[in-house]
Amino acid sequence: MRLKDDQIDRMAEKVLADLTAADLIVLKKERGVILAGIKEAVKADIIVEEVLERDAALLLEQTLRSMRGGEDIDKHRMLRMIKEKLAKDRKIVL
Repeated sequence: MRLKDDQIDRMAEKVLADLTAADLIVLKKERGVILAGIKEAVKADIIVEEVLERDAALLLEQTLRSMRGGEDIDKHRMLRMIKEKLAKDRKIVL
């Protein structure tokens, strides 16, 4: 799922606010630096998932071609299965 920058900003604010309110973290750097780190981590994770999705779709396409189309196959289910397998192999948590 592609998030907009303002959605990522709000998510980072919420994560930081919740962690500090619950006294789970103590800020050792400026709040803006920490927010920027959270935002970059979320953006990097989104990119990893987009690459995973693209690779799964490509693998599905190759598989269907080798099966001569595979008209009777549930393509959405197969894509999900391929994506889960790739994620497991790459140690990506979905």
